Amino acid sequence: MNMIGYGLAAIGPGIGIGLIFAAYINGVARQPEAQSRLQSIAILGFALAEALAIIGIALAFVL
Repeated sequence: MNMIGYGLAAIGPGIGIGLIFAAYINGVARQPEAQSRLQSIAILGFALAEALAIIGIALAFVL
């Protein structure tokens, strides 16, 4: 039952990661000279969103 809950909980970070990289691509398409600045922000956002998914899988195994 925990894995079903984790599967549902993983939808949030999945959507978040998609939105992060969609905004990154949109920003680079509008201002290519800002790519290096936007890339570091996108990677940080990806890491934070992925951390939520990793915490969720850890809690699914523990509980």
